[in-house]
Amino acid sequence: MCTGTCSRFIAVALYPLAVISIICNIVLFFPGGDIKYAKDGNITEEVKYMGGLIGGGLMVLLPALYIHLTGKNGCCGNRCGMFLSIALAAVGVAGALYSLIVAVVGLQNGPLCKVLIVWTTPFKDGDQSYLTDKTLWGLCTAPENIVEFHIGLFATLLATSCLQLVLCAIQMINGLFGCLCGTCNKGPL
Repeated sequence: MCTGTCSRFIAVALYPLAVISIICNIVLFFPGGDIKYAKDGNITEEVKYMGGLIGGGLMVLLPALYIHLTGKNGCCGNRCGMFLSIALAAVGVAGALYSLIVAVVGLQNGPLCKVLIVWTTPFKDGDQSYLTDKTLWGLCTAPENIVEFHIGLFATLLATSCLQLVLCAIQMINGLFGCLCGTCNKGPL
């Protein structure tokens, strides 16, 4: 496979992953589909770090656009363009790592929820893992189904950021080959 074709494949795979990351992060601001928790500031701290919106979203989407261009003929489909794609893929790696770290910390700490009359993060620094012990989930009384909501969206962010990390790392290697050997595009380089 040519390095240009590989770039197009990687970019097309990164687009939906970036969109999924952005959507997950936005949805995390509205537990139970209600805006009152965001208004009152009762959302999990890791949501405010916006790992999905900034890291897995914008920091991956912008390099994906350029990487897509390196796979085409024209000003970006040459050795210099492939060299620049290495740097932009590194930005994508950094964004994916940021999203990955925020997702892991979010899963580790658990959701901010109402326990009796107090808003707290009941699973943070606990002896037992709420991820493996469903009986602990009953501690959270509001928002409804917050633990499932939290796990589902942060796990999705974790999975998408892992895929983004792998794809951007592959593009860095692909960009190196494209820089050294050319893009396989027809015409002058």
